[in-house]
Amino acid sequence: MMDNAEKGQWFVIHTLSGQENRVKESMERQLQLEEEELPVYEVFIPTEKVSEVRQGRKMTTTRKFFPGYVLLRMDLYDLEDGSMNENIWYFVKNTQGVIGFVGGNDKPIALSESEVEDMVAQLSGKNEKAKPKIMFEIGENVRIKDGAFENFEGAIQEIDSERGKLKLMVSIFGRSTPVELEFWQVERQEA
Repeated sequence: MMDNAEKGQWFVIHTLSGQENRVKESMERQLQLEEEELPVYEVFIPTEKVSEVRQGRKMTTTRKFFPGYVLLRMDLYDLEDGSMNENIWYFVKNTQGVIGFVGGNDKPIALSESEVEDMVAQLSGKNEKAKPKIMFEIGENVRIKDGAFENFEGAIQEIDSERGKLKLMVSIFGRSTPVELEFWQVERQEA
């Protein structure tokens, strides 16, 4: 006997922009109220933690990997004859905020095993530590916006994504000096 973690295939549902959480909550609530148990095992919105500075304070927010989409793990098709379960199809299509299935509304296509594995690999490890909202490149010139060297400019020499730190070369009194700062303490220069 398969446990629920192994059952079903993953399908992508297109939702109205900004309605992903409402669709997820609505589906989960409706599944609990259903008299006939539908073979829907998981409603999922892939997210990651992102750090940024707003009004001088470091904040960590959650960002959706695929805005406008919700993932469903379910048995949409009968395993023996391959026919579509109309009850699940109507359940998904009649949920407020759902536009339709990605891959065709008449005969939706499930994600392949490799697509699911890629998505899981992309998500694993991302939720542990917040990554910066803005990614930097070595050699890029940035302006320091916080700390003892505020308003100085420097070129990025090293990037430590694990610790969220940058090493800059800043010209202080006519000499290049290495300065280590956190990502949120610098900003890109206007082009």
